[in-house]
Amino acid sequence: PDGSKVFVAYWIMGRSANSRNRVFEPIEGGIRTVAADPAKLEDPHLIIYNAVLTLRETTVVTNGDQTDTIAQFMNGNLFPGYSFEAALATRTYEDDAPNFTPRISGVVKPDGNYNLSILKSLDGDPDCCCRYFFEYDHAAPGVGHFIHTYQEDVNPLPSFEGEPRRVAIPQASAHEWAQQLWACLNADNKVSLYVSMIDVHTGSRDSVIINKHG
Repeated sequence: PDGSKVFVAYWIMGRSANSRNRVFEPIEGGIRTVAADPAKLEDPHLIIYNAVLTLRETTVVTNGDQTDTIAQFMNGNLFPGYSFEAALATRTYEDDAPNFTPRISGVVKPDGNYNLSILKSLDGDPDCCCRYFFEYDHAAPGVGHFIHTYQEDVNPLPSFEGEPRRVAIPQASAHEWAQQLWACLNADNKVSLYVSMIDVHTGSRDSVIINKHG
């Protein structure tokens, strides 16, 4: 609310035993998902990935391996000068029919401005990928935006609809807000939570990880 910090929050939920068998592990400048019990890991290709990466002073956070795609584009390793949007133009929703889980991505810039994106099928039609981008330039202090994967709990799971949800950002520490968010998540399905508080003046970060499994 005082405009001095930016919060980034990302959490994972698990409906299957394989999805629940995960923890967040810190890496340089971010986090990745790893198996809580490697012996129980089944198919890793949609559940094991770098979730948060820091490119100089820009933070990239996603719900899949598109984190690496965005980092490659924004670092200029593939096509110098190309952007967040160009990176995601090369990707589509997840290959987990019949749900076709959306790929959700965000970028937080050093000045606190941010972009969000969701890539999803057209009402469950696998022949059409819809790419939506949202840019927040000088969002009001105390205001954030949030995208989740599914619209409701039915079968198959329908993708998130509409613009990102407007949410209130509290005057709190990273630890305090992490505890508040963790308490709000479904007790059976919550797996891991990451919160990072970034000082817009110094670039310093205070990050918190909460894992259900250890």
